[in-house]
Amino acid sequence: MSFPRVALESTVLAHGLPHPHNHHLAHDLDSIVRDAGAIPITIGYINGVECIGLSDDEISMMCVDPSVQKVSIRDIPRVVARGLHGATTVATTIRSASRAGINVMATGGIGGVHRDAQGQPSSDISADLRQLALSPMTVVCSGPKAILHLEATREHLESLGISVVGYKTDTMPAFYCENSPYAVDVRCDTPSEIADLTRARDAADLPQSILVVNPLPASMALSFERVQEVVTDALSSTAAQALKPAEVTPFLLNHVRQEIGDRALTANVELLKRNAALAAAIASELH
Repeated sequence: MSFPRVALESTVLAHGLPHPHNHHLAHDLDSIVRDAGAIPITIGYINGVECIGLSDDEISMMCVDPSVQKVSIRDIPRVVARGLHGATTVATTIRSASRAGINVMATGGIGGVHRDAQGQPSSDISADLRQLALSPMTVVCSGPKAILHLEATREHLESLGISVVGYKTDTMPAFYCENSPYAVDVRCDTPSEIADLTRARDAADLPQSILVVNPLPASMALSFERVQEVVTDALSSTAAQALKPAEVTPFLLNHVRQEIGDRALTANVELLKRNAALAAAIASELH
C-alpha cells in the first residue's frame, strides 16, 4: 500500500534555525506529516549524492554540522563533483521532488525579488521563482519573505504564470506577517479545493507550480507594518548605504532578528508546522 508523500527542504534545518530548535522542528514536522497520513521526505545531498528522503541520522547531522553547504540550483554541480554534504533550498527541493514524482512540498517562506540598498527592486531574484515556473508542484508556504520587495515579487509570480492560492485568505501573507497589500489569484477554504486546482493545472498540461499561501493566525503573526518599518529603518542607516547588492538581504534579516527577537523565531517555527499539516492534507486529497 502506497502513501502520499510530502517533500521538505533541509536548508531550514542546516541554515535557517539555530540548534536545538532545528532538531526539534525536524522531529515535529515528521510527526505532523505522518499523523496526517502522509510520508515526510526531507531532501538533501550526502557526500554529493542527491537523497530523496534523509535518514534520522542524516537529518541530525544536517542540524549540527557547520560544513553542510546551502544548495541552490547553481550549487548542484559543485556539491556533486566535490562529494559534499548539502542542504537543499526551496528551489532545489522543488526540482528534486518533482523529478522523484513527489507533487506536494511544504516550506516556510519563498524567495523573490530582493531590495537594493535604496529599497528598490534589484536584479537579485531568487531561483525559487524560476523553479516554481518550471515544476508542476503544489508548494505550501506562508508567502514571500517579508524583507523582499513584495510588490515586485508578486508581479514576478504573475509574469511567470504561477497561480497564488490563498488558503482561507484573500491577501498574500508575507512569511510571519499575516497579510500584505497584495491579493492572491484565488481563495480556497479546504484542501479538497486546492487539490481540484492542482488536477485542473495538470489536465491543462501547465508546467508551473501552484503556490499555496497559508497565513499565520493574527494571534501568532507579526505586524506587517512593524516589519516594514524595521526594514525601512535599516535601509536608511549609514551602514546600509555602503553595502554591496549581495549583502543587503543578510543585513536586513539580521536587523529584523535583532529588533523583533524571539517572536520572529516562534512565528517561523509555527508557520512551518502549519504548512506541513496543510501540505499533508492536500497530498492525501491528491493520492
